[in-house]
Amino acid sequence: MLQIYKEPEVGAPPAQQNPMPLNQERDGLISFHVEGNKIYFISLGCPRNLVDSEVMLGILLRAGYEVAIDLPEADFIVINTCGFLEASRSESMETIEATLKEKKSTAKLIVTGCMVQTHSADIKKSYPAIDYFLGSGDIEGILKAVESTQQGELISRARSYLEVGEVPRQLSTPKHYAYLKIAEGCRKRCSYCIIPAIKGPLKSKSQEQILKEFKILLDGGVKEIILIAQDLGDYGRDRGSKELKALIDLLKAMLEIDKPFWLRLLYLYPDEITDELIELIKSDKRICPYLDMPIQHINNEMLKSMRRTTSREEIIATIQKLRAAVPDVVIRTSLIVGFPGETEEQFNELMDFVKKYPLDNIGVFKYSREPKAPSHDYADQVPEEVKEIRYRKLMQLQKKIALKLNRGNLGRKLEVVVEGYHPDSKLLMRGRYTGQCPEIDGLVIINDGRKVKAFGERYTVEITDVADYDLIGRVL
Repeated sequence: MLQIYKEPEVGAPPAQQNPMPLNQERDGLISFHVEGNKIYFISLGCPRNLVDSEVMLGILLRAGYEVAIDLPEADFIVINTCGFLEASRSESMETIEATLKEKKSTAKLIVTGCMVQTHSADIKKSYPAIDYFLGSGDIEGILKAVESTQQGELISRARSYLEVGEVPRQLSTPKHYAYLKIAEGCRKRCSYCIIPAIKGPLKSKSQEQILKEFKILLDGGVKEIILIAQDLGDYGRDRGSKELKALIDLLKAMLEIDKPFWLRLLYLYPDEITDELIELIKSDKRICPYLDMPIQHINNEMLKSMRRTTSREEIIATIQKLRAAVPDVVIRTSLIVGFPGETEEQFNELMDFVKKYPLDNIGVFKYSREPKAPSHDYADQVPEEVKEIRYRKLMQLQKKIALKLNRGNLGRKLEVVVEGYHPDSKLLMRGRYTGQCPEIDGLVIINDGRKVKAFGERYTVEITDVADYDLIGRVL
């Protein structure tokens, strides 16, 4: 569910941590209560989807709509779907079904996002009661969708959306961090992936537009900005940039701004982590020593079949170079098990790699056979039960490795942004250091936060214990 986040006050019980009432001006957006104008957002999938939802929310707030705290009280409900994998599509369909059952009879349901772009006929057939469909590239049509007096749709050929100009956006994240989408679509053609079919070709924002949004976020009090795209390393390639030049130039321009902030980079392929990028990360502590580097596999035959552009040897060399140059770097990756043709020996090679070159965070995925992906028609499809066994083995191994790596932080004093109370107890607080990305990584659990004066601020925390993927410490 997408809400406007309100930072809880230190000392306030969790029951008081409600979203901000939208009857005041914030970030230049004026909202006021209008009877029958309550909206409720459900945003599924990736952070790029979340940014699109925030743009739609901003447009509606500017038009005078108000956020509903709970779904049953909403007059308008917007579901931003994800259609990337079969599991994502199932979640989207289940969410639509649950929403139709829970909403009040007079509420209007608008469904948008990737799944609408690719599977609108299936959704219509299953749920004819949906009031309006909005394509994933037609985000700015949300007001038309909400105000339509009859069932309808706006699904153009545009498959992805990039905010440009003076389009309002209302952040739903805590005020201290935000996502900044710099590109959409993808120019790569990995054989298991349907992103190019869903989102279309690579489209990059201009550096001028990105810097404008970047400054607005900083001026609004955001202290951690997370750069997102399907692949940051390809940023600017559609505009004629060679190699990593456009991204390097963009990062340098951001670092020229004399303000304290954390800058986090999500999704850089191994061959895009160049010496120049590493030197830039080393040169300024405002760039988090954190890289999300999808590698998917380590066996060369598997990598070739996946149409990846790197080899086992190049991946290992990149990891070793990063570890040597930036000792505190945190590396996250994603791995696929059960890709067509994956033998037991090739899977064991992947297990051995994870043991020998331990990575801080690994997302493991069972191969999903997508109809529009080239690998759908590959021979030697791996049985689902084999995928499940390999998935569990790799996850169990990574859990042990993550625990061992976390123990290496014992005694360290880390700069941690304290974000609020821990969901399990108001006696505990939760936070993150530069090596932890919101939503996808572990936390710093704070068992002594007496010196915390405000959430969303950074404090020095001494790490005293670990709990699987989380660190435990006290504020100094």
